[in-house]
Amino acid sequence: MVHYRTTITSVGPDVEELLESGMLILFADGAPPELAEVSVQHLVVDGPSDSAPLVGAEIRIGAVSARLTAIGDLAWKKVADIGHVVVNFNGASTAHRPGELSASEIDAAILAAALRPGAEIIIVA
Repeated sequence: MVHYRTTITSVGPDVEELLESGMLILFADGAPPELAEVSVQHLVVDGPSDSAPLVGAEIRIGAVSARLTAIGDLAWKKVADIGHVVVNFNGASTAHRPGELSASEIDAAILAAALRPGAEIIIVA
């Protein structure tokens, strides 16, 4: 089941710096300039599904794949309401904040290389 499919439209100039700490910020197209600098902006193609994905669901960014390890209580609502979510690629079993997703670790350089306009981000069960 596809929970979410979106296409990257732009990558802010400060995204790579945040990736060094394992943090990826997604924001729907039209983010305010100060948020656009640190965000990957995107345009939704499919979803979000009515129900949040479960731990273990796959998140694919281009050809890079990880597994969700924790889902904050408010994360999926934020995805649905404003197309915004923070994904921490830290393998944590508990989301640090209610509006965040945690996923298995990915090397920052590999993740940065996958973040290109036109690439898809997909969350599937």
